[in-house]
Amino acid sequence: MSKLDNKYLHYPHRSYGMDHNRYEWSMLSTRPKVSWPEGKLLALWVNVGLQFFPLNQRGVPFKVPGGMTKPYPDLRHYSLRDYGNRVGIYRFLKAFDQYGIKPTFAVSTRLAERTPYLIDKIKERGDEIICHGYHMDALHYGGQDKVEEAELVEKALDGLRKMTGQDVKGWISPAKNESANTPDLLAANGITYFCDWVNDDMPYVFQTQHGPITAMPLSTELEDYFIILNNLHSAESWAEQICDACDFLLQEAKTQGGRILSLNIHPWVLGQPHRIGQLEKVLDYICSKREVWPAYAGEILAAFK
Repeated sequence: MSKLDNKYLHYPHRSYGMDHNRYEWSMLSTRPKVSWPEGKLLALWVNVGLQFFPLNQRGVPFKVPGGMTKPYPDLRHYSLRDYGNRVGIYRFLKAFDQYGIKPTFAVSTRLAERTPYLIDKIKERGDEIICHGYHMDALHYGGQDKVEEAELVEKALDGLRKMTGQDVKGWISPAKNESANTPDLLAANGITYFCDWVNDDMPYVFQTQHGPITAMPLSTELEDYFIILNNLHSAESWAEQICDACDFLLQEAKTQGGRILSLNIHPWVLGQPHRIGQLEKVLDYICSKREVWPAYAGEILAAFK
C-alpha cells in the first residue's frame, strides 16, 4: 500500500466550518429570530418541478435522477414525465386553489419551448416562475468548460424570461448539481437566489464573483421523488413525514423564530390518481394551522431580508 501524498493534507483555504469563503458558517439556533408577515410562524413554500427529460439523453457526466433508465427509446419513462405536464399538473392546480397555496414553478426552459399552453396557464394565474436549467439532461458539473456552462446558463435564462414575461430571479440546477463556477454565472445573469444547497433550514447569503446571492433551503429530504421513488416509501409515508416536519418546525419556531417548510413536488409523481389524495391531505393539514403563511419563494426571501 503506497503512502498518501502530503499534498492531500494541505488545503488552499482553511476556515471555521467548511473550507471555503462562500458564506459565513453559523449555527441556526444562534441567529437572530425571523418574523414572517402578520406574526406567522411557518412559511410554506410549495415548489413544483416542471421538467423536461430528453428521450435521447446523454447522461454526461451522470444519468440524471428521474431520467431515462432503459435502452433508447425509453418511452415508458418519457411518456410518464409527459403525463405529469399534461394531466397531473391540473390536479395540482385544483388542489392549490382549494387550499390557498401560492406555488412557485421551477420550469425547464426546453419544456416552456415545447409546451407553451402550460406556460400560458401559469402566466394567467400570476404565479412565480423560476428556472430549472435548460433541460434535465443539460447538467452543470465540475470540470465543465466554463464558456460552455456560461452559454447554457444564458440560454436557459434568456429563453425562459422571454417566454414567461417574468424577470426570473430564482434558479434550481438540474439534479441540484453545480460546478464551482455555477453560482458566479447565475449572479452574472441576474439570479438573486438559488436552491441547490440543502445544508440549512433558512436562507443565507452566498458570495460570488458578481456580488452576493441567497441560498434558499429547498429540502431534498422532503421531496416526493426522493421519498417515494428513491427511498421507496409509500405516498402515505410521504404525507406522514411532511406533517411531522410541519409540526416540528412550528414548535421550533415558537422559541427560535420563523421557519420555512419547503415542499419540492412533481406532477408526474404526486399527480397520479392514486397519490393526489395524499397531497390534498397534506395541504389540508398544513393550511389548517393558523400560524402557516403560504407564499412564493420570492416573497419568502423578501420577507426574510
